[in-house]
Amino acid sequence: MKKVAFICVHNSCRSQMAEALGKIYGADVFESYSAGTETKPQINQDAVRIINDLYGVDMNETQKSKLITDIPKIDIAIKMGCNVVCPYLEAEHVEDWGLEDPTGKSDEEFIRTAKIIEEKVKDLAERIKNNQI
Repeated sequence: MKKVAFICVHNSCRSQMAEALGKIYGADVFESYSAGTETKPQINQDAVRIINDLYGVDMNETQKSKLITDIPKIDIAIKMGCNVVCPYLEAEHVEDWGLEDPTGKSDEEFIRTAKIIEEKVKDLAERIKNNQI
């Protein structure tokens, strides 16, 4: 099974949402991780609430903010879109999803971001299944 890491600087919002959705929609083809170059004391609580509301997953129970050195060697690195310099993680395949950070914005922005991540995770799982990655 491929190991996929969703990465951004703080590993508190988008990358955490992607890790959670990867565990839902990609579990049959990849192991889902998230990490950053800095950590936060807790995951963004708006992200936690929205993922719980939409998908029934409590990220506070199953995930925490992690450094890129805290996760195993990975096959695929997904940059969430950093607007600055995304962390570098060696991988066979790297792509940048270029997502805006919804932190500090409305629930609608968090929901929109979650739905975009859901579609991208499903597409990623499909490409891995079809040996396109």
